[in-house]
Amino acid sequence: MLKETLIPAATAVGIAAYAVRGKSSQLIAPSIWHGNRKRPALALTFDDGPSESTPALLELLAEHNVKATFFMCGQNVRRLKEIAREVSAAGHEIGNHTDSHAPLYFKSPEFIYRELALAQQSILQITKTTPQFFRAPYGARWPGLGRSQERLHLTGVMWTGIARDWKWPASRVSRLLLKKAQNGAILCLHDGRELERAPDIRATLDAVELVLPILKDRGFSLETVTEILR
Repeated sequence: MLKETLIPAATAVGIAAYAVRGKSSQLIAPSIWHGNRKRPALALTFDDGPSESTPALLELLAEHNVKATFFMCGQNVRRLKEIAREVSAAGHEIGNHTDSHAPLYFKSPEFIYRELALAQQSILQITKTTPQFFRAPYGARWPGLGRSQERLHLTGVMWTGIARDWKWPASRVSRLLLKKAQNGAILCLHDGRELERAPDIRATLDAVELVLPILKDRGFSLETVTEILR
């Protein structure tokens, strides 16, 4: 009797965990986690910015003539207006990463909508760009997100691989990026550390500087999320 009770319960927990964190899950909200797998192209994405460290990353990407997608927090956009504008002016794509980077799990649909809507409004007002894509903080989605995305015309974006560049050294980050590099891959890094001021992103910069020429030598083109979905 106990076994018959535990099995369905364990199954339900597994389904719930997949719905919230599974990168390929569509159960809570529409999202994508890779692009066109028929072309040798991949997308670099950067979360949690803009930060005081973002200009160094912009300079590095410009040196290699690479365009990326930046998932920005509304509070950071309002705090660092000029840097947010620099990202857009450089031709990079801007996505929505909520306003305060608060986790969405166990939050009401109203809270979730406010987080997305305020970030969307701030990004539009300051950069004159309307995000088409949204990435949930920590990659954790929650009921109510799907309706919020629909209201704001946002498509969710997870990742093929996430570089734990907030805690790993550049050597380990670069190994993961190269391992996950495949046709249509969406790779997640960070140009900020949530709402931290002047974050240290040296591991991110060093890893990106190392892998860009290698990826190009392998025949990959580096594109925005919009481009990689074509």
